[in-house]
Amino acid sequence: MDILYWTVVITMFIIGFIGLIYPIIPSVLFIFAGFILYGFFYSFEPFHWLFWTIQILFVLLLFMADYVANIIGVKKYGGSKAGVWGSTIGLLVGPFVIPAFGIIIGPFVGAILAELLVHKRDLWTASKIGFGSVIGFISSVLTKSIIQIVMVGYFFFVIYK
Repeated sequence: MDILYWTVVITMFIIGFIGLIYPIIPSVLFIFAGFILYGFFYSFEPFHWLFWTIQILFVLLLFMADYVANIIGVKKYGGSKAGVWGSTIGLLVGPFVIPAFGIIIGPFVGAILAELLVHKRDLWTASKIGFGSVIGFISSVLTKSIIQIVMVGYFFFVIYK
């Protein structure tokens, strides 16, 4: 049964990391599901209050990293709230419209369309803002992947210490 239990826990972690690329997947929920399933399969004993406090702080950091990176990416290139919203919508829709490249093209096109439609920006300015949204997304994915690696690493540290 150990192999089955560990396969399920590790699968939850893998899905959590896939969620970095496909934001429609709530990655942090799958990471937490791995922790909880481990507790049900084996024991919750290693998960004391400090473990949960640290993991919750990491979750808050994940949400902040996602939000801040997107805003900084769009704002640095002159974008507005409309550009941030367009980028976010494009990020969610893009992977479904263009499966292979939608994760990059979606936020780019979303930010451009929002800036063109809402603020009547010229195409060049809107394109720079779209580029900023892609930079923000890539920065967010890198930051969140580091945080998730630390979360999972801390989990293994706690259960094997």
